[in-house]
Amino acid sequence: MTTTERTSGRTIRLILGDQLNLQHRWFTDVDDATIYVLMEVRQETDYVLHHAQKILAIFAAMRDLARQLREAGHHVHYLAIDDPQNLQSIPANIDALIIQYRATAVEYQAPDEWRLDEQLYQHGRRSRVPYLMVDSDHFYSTRNQAADIFAGRKQWLMEFFYRQMRVEHRVLMEDAGKPVGGQWNYDAANRKPWRGKPAEPSDPRTLHDHSSLWKTIVDAGVTSFGNPKADQLAWALNREEALQQLDAFIDKALPHFGDFQDAMSVNAWRLFHSLLSFALNVKMLNPREVVIRAEAAYHAGHAPLAAVEGFIRQILGWREYVRGVYWAKMPEYSEKNFFGHTRALPAWFWDGKTTMNCLNHAITQSLEQAHAHHIQRLMIIGNFALLAGLDPGEVHRWYLGIYIDAFEWVELPNTVGMSQFADGGLLATKPYVSSAAYIDRMSDYCKGCHYDKRSRIGDLACPFNALYWDFFRRNAPALARNPRIGMVYRQLEKMDEAAVVDCQRQAQWITANLDLL
Repeated sequence: MTTTERTSGRTIRLILGDQLNLQHRWFTDVDDATIYVLMEVRQETDYVLHHAQKILAIFAAMRDLARQLREAGHHVHYLAIDDPQNLQSIPANIDALIIQYRATAVEYQAPDEWRLDEQLYQHGRRSRVPYLMVDSDHFYSTRNQAADIFAGRKQWLMEFFYRQMRVEHRVLMEDAGKPVGGQWNYDAANRKPWRGKPAEPSDPRTLHDHSSLWKTIVDAGVTSFGNPKADQLAWALNREEALQQLDAFIDKALPHFGDFQDAMSVNAWRLFHSLLSFALNVKMLNPREVVIRAEAAYHAGHAPLAAVEGFIRQILGWREYVRGVYWAKMPEYSEKNFFGHTRALPAWFWDGKTTMNCLNHAITQSLEQAHAHHIQRLMIIGNFALLAGLDPGEVHRWYLGIYIDAFEWVELPNTVGMSQFADGGLLATKPYVSSAAYIDRMSDYCKGCHYDKRSRIGDLACPFNALYWDFFRRNAPALARNPRIGMVYRQLEKMDEAAVVDCQRQAQWITANLDLL
């Protein structure tokens, strides 16, 4: 059964692995009748194959939060992955704890993933004690706000939502209701390639040795992929470390973030990105404090408006927007496949061993660091996946597993909608694909590559080129009338028919031999 009022007696309060918010209202008062429960369960490690650092960092951060809560006087029940009493399922563990503590109520913060929200809701309906869901006290917007804003609209453009958020929360706004600087979006100014200067700031993150915890995870039978870096885990594991990382970003990287936010280089995997998305998505940081710090940097003259607006747009705009899309369109959204793509992922998605330098670097970096920035994810890995016709469901599960900051609410719309255009254009106005020319312009990946960035045909021709032209050729019925890509079809019309056929044959060979690239 469910209720909206807390009953008397002992109460179990569940804290999920992405709800590590020490500032939540729950923790304001110490109550002996409240048991805070955190659990490491196979249910969560196994629903997709996860990067080793993702599992390790979440477990380590959960343990750190449990420590802090105990030190503050709260009653904490922590179920470790190897605890004999751990039933490896959230509902089963809750049922056992209800009996153990003779609890009369269960409370939980609103989950951000549909599967957990549905699981806890259904379990609460069947429970003999009342369940109460409270807000996570994290996001700017409600779950349903995007759906309300876009009601009656065929296309859900992020820019429209973002401007609504800016006005509502008075971020980078003048008193007259106009944006600071006179325009809403400075994206056009933020597309510079990086050629080594200014230098990439030093990595400010704290290194942790969690070799013992990693051994526990492996011994418990949890499978994963990627480099665990168990003795040099660099991700923030508590709020204090996350705030230190935020300080370093504002001070050293934000001033240059805008110019180079789309740049890629083999010589600098972090560049000027904040790497705060993990701390934000597990709620060590609140998005409001991050936005306030960035806005203050602009007003203090420390960072240019284009850099600050571009960074804030990722948080107040894109992050809130994709969450709204997710809650409006689930659970059907995860099955979208507009182009009917069905190809399996090439083997090198799991080890990075491809002679395409851009993909080798982006995937190897992802395996090593559990992170790649948005252009590597969108215009290198996602670009290839869409051009090659890879199954968007498989692509989604790979993204969800490999990235430290990937939780389904934020990853799924980015992958299915933005990257793979599998929703048919609800989220993106066009497929985000390119030939080698864009990759060469925004990176140094093409230098020394096995493939020739200028060639479309032949053994050494960059696969992106033939795949790009063949993608638009075969999808002309669905895309030719899209005003944002009309130029592509005008170019196709001007191409010699033999050249179009050659691209088609080259693309067919490539897609038949993906593992050999």
